[in-house]
Amino acid sequence: MAGKKFSLIEVILSVICVVFTIEAAAPASAMGNVQFFWWIFLIITFLLPYGLVVAELGTAFDSEGGLYDWVRLGLGDRWGARCSWCYWVNFPLWVASIACMFPSVINAVWGIEFSLGIRIAIEIAFVWGVTVMAMQPVAEADWVMDGGAVIKVLITAVVGIVGIWFACNNGFANDMSFKTFIPDLGDTNSLTYLSIILFNFMGFEVVATFASTMKNPSRDIPKAVIAGGVAIAAIYIICGIGIGAAVPTEQLSLDSGIVDAVAAMAGRTHPLTMVVGVAFLVTLFANMICWSFGVNNVASYAARHGNMPRPFALVSKKTGMPNGSALINGCFNSLGNG
Repeated sequence: MAGKKFSLIEVILSVICVVFTIEAAAPASAMGNVQFFWWIFLIITFLLPYGLVVAELGTAFDSEGGLYDWVRLGLGDRWGARCSWCYWVNFPLWVASIACMFPSVINAVWGIEFSLGIRIAIEIAFVWGVTVMAMQPVAEADWVMDGGAVIKVLITAVVGIVGIWFACNNGFANDMSFKTFIPDLGDTNSLTYLSIILFNFMGFEVVATFASTMKNPSRDIPKAVIAGGVAIAAIYIICGIGIGAAVPTEQLSLDSGIVDAVAAMAGRTHPLTMVVGVAFLVTLFANMICWSFGVNNVASYAARHGNMPRPFALVSKKTGMPNGSALINGCFNSLGNG
């Protein structure tokens, strides 16, 4: 489809916006200092090979089917169908969970208590805001991905810098002895958090579905995956340092941990806390929009090959966007939040 095309910088920013799930930084920090061991270990053993595989496949098979197309071409339609279904079905559940988080973060920042009806209304408004944006052409919504990536990096910089300043003046909120950085393989409760770190690294394959909107996908996808991967690894570690400096692990909220960290360092009513709170909410919205582009493309592409239900194949004649997939997601998400 002719139209505006992504530059290399925009592709890198889209990688950061998609892969860096800022809301998952707090659950990872709940592991304590051992998170840093696992971050480094999984960067080497998972993120690096995963990124290289996606870079290779995204260059060799630069279709909007992305992950589904790679599996279908390699293993046949049956496995392609299974892959596309599993890839799609987790997304409505994820959006619904993020929508549930939205009122909780508002409460943590401004202390506003919502009735059940108002909470549901906010959650459904979030869901359909994402749905409507997902029906816009990807290249025309580049400001969402670019803005989301920049805001995420700025939040991380604030949390990291203020965290180091706080630790220098007040000491760390957690025990920083060497033994706290070494994992206890017998602690099964701690090991359950590993899935969060793995989840935090997922998403490079989403960018491959944007191939048709790139100026030079065979050049840009590998460069974006490598540059974005390095940036994301650094961002997660900096974010973990900032949160760990200010909030004791046992007091960390899994919903609003980043906001709580800034509040602990600057004060609950400090303007910086308010700004970070608003920025955090914006990134939740941007992240879901970015993911929806990739998931909708995969589901629609699979449906056109007969490997997903036919309604997913509905494409807008005006924009060429997979509106069928977007609307189905919106309906499922609304049921989850209602």
